[in-house]
Amino acid sequence: MVEYASLLIVFAVAGGVAALLLVSSAILGPKRPNPAKSQPFECGEQPFALPQGGLPVKFYILAMLFIIFDVELVFLFPWAVILRELGWFGIGGMFTFMLFVVAGFVYAWKKGALEFE
Repeated sequence: MVEYASLLIVFAVAGGVAALLLVSSAILGPKRPNPAKSQPFECGEQPFALPQGGLPVKFYILAMLFIIFDVELVFLFPWAVILRELGWFGIGGMFTFMLFVVAGFVYAWKKGALEFE
């Protein structure tokens, strides 16, 4: 338990700093709304029209899937670098990992998350 005390202190200090910054910006920040400041701003030009809606949800789902699979597949590089040291245990572990990655990809494909119309 003693070895986790320093980790607990770091989390407490980080939480305290975050709370202090949030509270101080709410208290000390300017509170003078202005109609000119409330207008939309695009690269120094007045916008042609206000946005009428967001992107379809499929774009966000595809972006999240890309990030998930990209981050998972980044683990292949360090594995490939030390493959000789890991031996068959490393090959089995990576095979299991890739099995889960491919299963997730097939699941997303079957659900239609990768299709656009």
